[in-house]
Amino acid sequence: MSRRDDLIAKYAADIRDKLGEEPDLDLLTKVTIGCGPSIYNADAETVASSDQAELDRISANYLVKKLGLASGPELSQAIDAVVEKYGRSNRSKYRAVVYYMLCRHFGKEAAYS
Repeated sequence: MSRRDDLIAKYAADIRDKLGEEPDLDLLTKVTIGCGPSIYNADAETVASSDQAELDRISANYLVKKLGLASGPELSQAIDAVVEKYGRSNRSKYRAVVYYMLCRHFGKEAAYS
């Protein structure tokens, strides 16, 4: 297995264990690839959910630019809902998992086809 495959398996396990869902591995793989080299950097691999600037970057760079959503308060509400579901006290919120959850939340799986 490649390093990326190992990370995808780790993210899938996180979705199963912390969210109680069975992940769509095809979508999770595409989202992980879309994260680029950030998944290999320990700091960039995770989302600091207590850092408002980081959440704003997720909204602007991922939700608006990648998924093509209109900017608005519903984006922040969705990010908050995802962070809450993932577990606010969970320190290791993987970026690929957060992006995967946001993609599914908005039904934007087609952005990765």
